[in-house]
Amino acid sequence: MVLLMVINLHLGTEYTFGQFGSCGCKESKSQMPALRAFAVCRQISTLSTINLNKTINSFIANGNLKEARKLFDQSPHLRNVVSWNSIIAGYFRYRCIQQAEYLFDGMPHRDVVSWNTMLSGYRNANNPEKVYNCFLHMNRHGDKPNELTFAVAISSFLHKDFKHLVPQLHGLVLSLGISLNVFVGSALMRGYIDVDDYKGLARVFDEILVKDVTPWNVLILGYMKFGCTSEAQRAFDMMPTRNAFTWSTLINGYIENKKLNEARSLFDKMSEKDVVSWTAMIRGYVQYGDFMEALKLFKVMLSSGARPNHFTFSTVLDACAGNSAVLVGNQVHACILKSGFPLDVVLLTSLVDMYAKCGVIDIAFCIFESIPERNLVAWNSIIGGYARHGLPERAMQEFERMVKSGIRPDEITFINLVYACGHGGLVEEGERIFNSMVTDYGLKAEMEHYACMVDLYGKAGLLEKAEKLIEGMPFKPDVVVWGALLGACGLHSCLELGEIAANGIYTLENDHPAVYSVLSKIYGDKGVDSDITGLEKLMKNWRARKQKAGSWIESPSSISITAEKKILWKMAEQLGAECPKEHELSVTHVVFLDARTKKSRWAVQQSKYLVNPGWIEAATYRWRKPPEEDFPVST
Repeated sequence: MVLLMVINLHLGTEYTFGQFGSCGCKESKSQMPALRAFAVCRQISTLSTINLNKTINSFIANGNLKEARKLFDQSPHLRNVVSWNSIIAGYFRYRCIQQAEYLFDGMPHRDVVSWNTMLSGYRNANNPEKVYNCFLHMNRHGDKPNELTFAVAISSFLHKDFKHLVPQLHGLVLSLGISLNVFVGSALMRGYIDVDDYKGLARVFDEILVKDVTPWNVLILGYMKFGCTSEAQRAFDMMPTRNAFTWSTLINGYIENKKLNEARSLFDKMSEKDVVSWTAMIRGYVQYGDFMEALKLFKVMLSSGARPNHFTFSTVLDACAGNSAVLVGNQVHACILKSGFPLDVVLLTSLVDMYAKCGVIDIAFCIFESIPERNLVAWNSIIGGYARHGLPERAMQEFERMVKSGIRPDEITFINLVYACGHGGLVEEGERIFNSMVTDYGLKAEMEHYACMVDLYGKAGLLEKAEKLIEGMPFKPDVVVWGALLGACGLHSCLELGEIAANGIYTLENDHPAVYSVLSKIYGDKGVDSDITGLEKLMKNWRARKQKAGSWIESPSSISITAEKKILWKMAEQLGAECPKEHELSVTHVVFLDARTKKSRWAVQQSKYLVNPGWIEAATYRWRKPPEEDFPVST
C-alpha cells in the first residue's frame, strides 16, 4: 500500500514520466501507468542502494563497523555487490579477517573487485599463502583477473617464499593479453629484483609502453641492488621527470654500494632536500662509522630550516653513541624535548642506547623505565648496556624481567648475556646461558656467540676450553673468534696458542694489526728479544700494518677529532693554548706501550700537558665545563 501511494504521487505529470519512464517508444495509453510505476520503483531502488553504500562506507570510515554491518543486514533488498565489497573491506581494515572470509563465502555474486578486496586484505595482513590460494580459487571460479589483481598478487610475494611465482605470473599476464601499465609493470619489476633477475627487470621495463616516474624509480632501485651504479646513474640522467623518491633511491643506492662520496655529491646537487633525503645521508655516514660527519651534517640540516623527524633523531643518536659524544647527545636529547616530539619506543630506545654506550648507564636505565611498552630492542639495549659496563648481575636481572614480561629473547639477547658473563668472570653462568639458547629457546648459536664464549674462557684463563670450543665449532672460525683467542693469549702470555691464533688471523686477513701488537707483548713478557726482531721482519714480509694510535676529543669548537700519534702532541698544545682559564683541558686516560723495553703501561693524568708523545698509543680528552648548546631547535 505504501509503495502504491508513493507511485501515485509521481503519476500524472509528463515531466516525471519523461524524466524517469520515457524510453522513446510509442505505447498505448493503457500501458503508460504500468511503465511509469516500473520506472519510479527502479528510481527508488537505485537511489536507496546508492545511499545505503554511502552510509555503510561512512560508518566504516568513522570506525563504526558494527553499525555498518547492522545496516547491511537490515537492507537485504537494497544491497548489491558493492555493499558486500564495502563490508568485506571494512572487516579487513579492522583486522577482522575471519568475518571477512565468512561474508565472502556467502556472497550470491562476486565480481573482480570482490576478489581484489580479498587479495588486498590478505596482502595487508602479510599472509602470502592466503593470497596464493585466493588467486588460485579466483581462476578456478572462472573470474578473469585484471591489472590490479596481478599488481596485488605480485607485491604480496615480494621477499617471501612465493617469489619464484613472479615469472609465472608474468607469463599469465602476457597470455591473458593484459597490458603492462605502470602498476603491473612496476610490480613485476620489483618481483624480478627480488629473484635477482637482471634481464627480467630490463625486459619488463622495455615492455611498459607508457611510463611515468614509478617504473624509472624501480629501474634505478634494481640497478643499485645489482651493484650497477653506472647504469643507475645513466637511467637517472635519462629520466624525463624526477621526484623526491628518485633522488632518495639513487642516494641510498650509492650508500648501499659503499660510495659515500658519490652519494654526498648527489645530495649536494638537490635543489630541495626533504627530511627523507637528509635522514638517508646522515644514516649513510652512521652506517659506515663516520659519526663525526653525520653529526656535522645534522647541524647543517638544522641550520637550513629542515625539521627532523623521529627517524632523523634516532639516527643522530646512533651517531652520538658511536662517537661516545655524550655532550652532543645531551644537546640532541634537549632538541627532541623542545621540538615537542612524542617520545615513542623507537626514540626512547635510541636514547637508552646512546646514554649506555656513552657511559651514563644510570640515565639510560631511568629512560628505559619510562618506556610504557618495551619491545625486544629496548630490552636488548639495556641488557647490552649493563654488559658493556661490566655489570653482569644487573644484565641477568633485566633478562629475567624481560622473560617474565612475555618477551622472547633473540640471538642478540644471548650475545649480550654471554658478553656480560665474560666481563664478570661468570664462567658457569655463561655456559648455562649459552646452552639454554639452544635447548630452551631453539636458537642456533652463531659466530658471535662462539666469539663471546671464547672471550669468556680466555679472560678466565681457561685457554684449553677455548681451544676445544673452537675445534668443535660447526663452521670455520673468523677473525673475531681468532682475535678473542689471541687477546686471551696476550692477557695470559700464552705463546703456543698465541701463535696458532695469529696464524689463524693471518690466513683470513694478513695485515691485521692485532697480530703484531699482541705477539710483541707475548714475546716481551717471555723475554724473547730475538723473536721480536724476527716478528718485525715477518710482519714486513706479510705487509701487515701497525695499529695507528688516535685520540677522541670533544670540545665546544668541534664535535670530535681523531688524530694519529704523530700529530697528537701538536693538537694538545694548540688546544691547551686555546683553552680558556675556566675550561681546563684534562687528559682522562693515556695508554702507552713499548715492545722493545718489554713494558706495557697505563697512566691516568689530569693536566694540560701530556707525557712524551712518542709513547702514546691512545688518549681521551674532555673539557671540564660542558659547552653551550650547539644545536638550535628548528621552528
